[in-house]
Formats: sequence, structure tokens, C-alpha cells
Amino acid sequence: MRDGIAWSNDLLTLAARFGDRVAVTDGVAEMTFATLAARAHAAAHRLRAAGVAPGAPIATLVPNGVDAPWVSAGVTIAGAAEVPVNAHSTDAEILWFAELAGFRRILAPGAQTARLAALGFDPWPIEAIAPDPAGIALPPVPAEAWGRLIFTSGTTGKPKAIVHTHGGRWTAHLLQRAVLPFTPGRGDRVLLMTPYVHGASLIAAAWLEQGAEIVLQDGVRADAIEPILAAGPAAIFAPPTVLAKILSLFPGRRFDGVRCIFTGTSTLSRELWRRAADAFGPVVRITYGMSECFNPITVLEAPEVAEIMTQPDPGLGACLGWPGPGVEVTIRDGDGTALPPLEPGEIWLRGRHMNAGTISAAGFAARPPGAWHRTGDLGAIDARGRVHLSGRAADVMKSGGYRIHPGEIESVLDGAAGGRAICVVGLPSDYWGEVIVAVAENPPPGWQDDAVARVAALARPKHPRAWLALPELPRNAQGKVVRARVREAILATHALEDGPRPSLVARMPQ
Repeated sequence: MRDGIAWSNDLLTLAARFGDRVAVTDGVAEMTFATLAARAHAAAHRLRAAGVAPGAPIATLVPNGVDAPWVSAGVTIAGAAEVPVNAHSTDAEILWFAELAGFRRILAPGAQTARLAALGFDPWPIEAIAPDPAGIALPPVPAEAWGRLIFTSGTTGKPKAIVHTHGGRWTAHLLQRAVLPFTPGRGDRVLLMTPYVHGASLIAAAWLEQGAEIVLQDGVRADAIEPILAAGPAAIFAPPTVLAKILSLFPGRRFDGVRCIFTGTSTLSRELWRRAADAFGPVVRITYGMSECFNPITVLEAPEVAEIMTQPDPGLGACLGWPGPGVEVTIRDGDGTALPPLEPGEIWLRGRHMNAGTISAAGFAARPPGAWHRTGDLGAIDARGRVHLSGRAADVMKSGGYRIHPGEIESVLDGAAGGRAICVVGLPSDYWGEVIVAVAENPPPGWQDDAVARVAALARPKHPRAWLALPELPRNAQGKVVRARVREAILATHALEDGPRPSLVARMPQ
């Protein structure tokens, strides 16, 4: 088949090469490369026997653990479009995802069977899929067939489905391996704690394709990850929120042996980098990715991150590094006109591993070949060609006639809450347009005095008018703080007294 993706052949080759070597463990069970391939092929042959055609949507709902990789691989080598659903999704979310993607069949643990059947789905319990030791290869998959559907975070409305082809997915795998800071091999373990349906699966694929081992954990639990960290994994995938949790669980602890901490998803602050460097050494590496374009979009290697973090802030936003192979990045103004270096605007990009289109309530909209993608992120390109991120265009606040980005204020406040997250939002105001409020996540006593002193250097319109604390800031599945939900949490417990000197007043319990 011309331009086919030989997923099945590739997986059988890995099984032949690495056989009884451990491919994945979750702290309770482990699975070898041979078993992973056997179980994946059993699932794939069963899907093909059921009449599943290339590109047909098949959902998976599997928590982090030894089953997640083989279930994902099984759907992929069958040629179906894998629709990975977060195992912690609500019934309403799953129904919405199904409406967008058009799936009915879901591969999931048997414990989920009754729930999914009651929702009208056709659940396949993964425990009932016995390994297929015969190792019969399936034919290559058409490159243009739909290969993976992932969902946006829904921070600006109901989630949309992003469609990637098998060819785009295969290209993303090649690019991920091409930009690894080192080639993993026997004995090299990577610790993955974020949902396998997101960035963890990309890192896992790059690791497994080299015969190395992945350690999957369902979240960040001290008792589970302490022995793994103490043994010195070669790498950790830890977005800033996960990294902050690790550091808070083991204050003052030093872990040696980690060669790289992959991070991305949200901005890495200087304070968090310093804490991570104290615990692991200067090994944090930054990349930029999004649903519409698989990681890597940009890469900033650990030594370059250390250089950036120890130099004066140039005021362009967080440095994300240089574009990855095959990726073009440009900064444009509101009219779509390209801007010169150092000029702030919106980040646009395109690459060989871009999505094929988007599914919303209005249906599927294909991405025209060669089209640029407007990311909705604001940033600039510095004199050396590195991309900087200053925030989301949708987050810009308007207060007293000034356009203010919360990221600028949050950057100044970094560290004021003892290393805990601080989110800045705008509340609707007839007098000001928006009133700026800063909300800290479980901060230590006295944090507000430090915070007020830090923002004193900012222009007066950028000073928060109120300071609040929440036990936990609401986040989406990727670990990003969701500003809209923070705003809702504030207004659920406080009322804004508007006017020249606005203030927040706690609502009386009902």
C-alpha cells in the first residue's frame, strides 16, 4: 500500500528485538514488550473482525497503568481513529465527546461496563481481550485516514475535537524522537504521572520505540513516586503543576540521577525552576505543544533554560525556545500582518504534524493544506529567533481603559505565595470595565504583604484591587488553571461592590 503507516509491523519488530524486556510498569504490575505487542494485536484483530474500517472512531477509557499503552496501540495498529477519553471524565463529558467524534464502541476496564452501557455505548472490557501470541501482522494503515481525535480543554467554551491523521501521528513520533535530549535504552526509565491520553503518550511512544521503560502513575502520590525518584529515573515528564506538587511533597529533598525533566503545557516560572534545580539539578527542558499540533513545536534544552532563568527578564514573556524540525512560527498583528522580531502579537504556526481539521457542534471543518494556525497565544520572537509566550489573547483584561494581560502580573507575583500558584482574573465592573483580583492557592500566612510589595513596581492600573485565597485552584485535565472557573469560584462566594474603590464582600451562607 502506498504511503501506508506500518504500525503493526513496527510493533512486532519491537517485540522481536526486546522480547522479555520490561516495557511498562505502574508500581503494581509490569508488562514486557512481547506481551504488549501480543495484547495490542489481539485487540486490533478483534476490531478488524468486527468490521472496523480505517479511520473509524474507537474510544478508549483506561486509567494510567500497564493497560493504557497496549490498548492505545491496539486501536492504532487496527487503523481506527483512537479517541482517548480521560478516565476521570464525567458522564456528560463522555456523551459530548461521543456526539462530536461519532464513536459508540469503547475499550475500558470491566468495572466501567455497566456505566458505559447505561449511557448507550458498546463497551468492550479489556480484561476479556486475551493476548495473541501468533504475531500476525496487520496491513499498513492509509496515511490520510483519521488516526487520533483529542479534545481541547474547553477553557473558552465547550471542548472541540481535534482530528489528526495516521500520517501526522507517525510524523509526530519521528519528530519527538529526533529532538530527545539523549537516546534512551535498556534500564532508562521515564516517570509519567499525567493522563496517558495527553502528552504522556507521546513521551511514552518515543521511549518504547527505543526499547526503554515507562513508569505510569495515576497522579502524584508521595508513597508511589518516592521510591521511583529515589532510584533515579532517567527522565520525568512533569508539567509545571506536577513539578510543583513533587517539590511540595518532598521539601528540601535532593534526587540525583535524573537526566531530564520534560515540561510544557503551562508557563514555567523562574521560582519553580530554581526550586526544581535545587532538587534535581538544572535538568528542566521546555517544549511548546497544543492540541492542534503535536509536540514538539518549540524546544529549549536544559542548559538553555538555565541560561534564560539566570539572566535578566527581557520582558517578552516566557521563553519557549526555537521551532522544532519542520515547524514554522511567526508573530502577527490583529490583521494577520507578520511582525518583526521583538514586536509582540499573536503566535501563528504550521508544520508537517499539524491536525487535519476540527470538529465542533457545527460539524467537521478541514484545515486547508498549508494553512497557518492562529494559536490564540500572545508572544514575540527575540533577536536570536526564540519564541516567547506572554499569555492567551482571550485572557486580556480591560480595566480603566487599559489593556492588561494577567500573565504580566502573575510573573511579578511568582513566589509570593510560597511557591504556590497565583491566578489573576478580571471581574465585570460597570465602573472599571473589569476589576483585577489575584487569587492564591493555599498560600502561607503573610503572603499578601509580599504580593503587594511585588506589584508596587507595576503601573497603578495593573495592581490587583483584591486579594483572595482558595484551598485549590480549579484546573483542567492537563493541569492548567482555568481562569473562567476561578472567576466563577470567586463570584460564588463574594460579591463585588463596584465604584471608584471597588471591594469584594463575602456572601452570607444561604
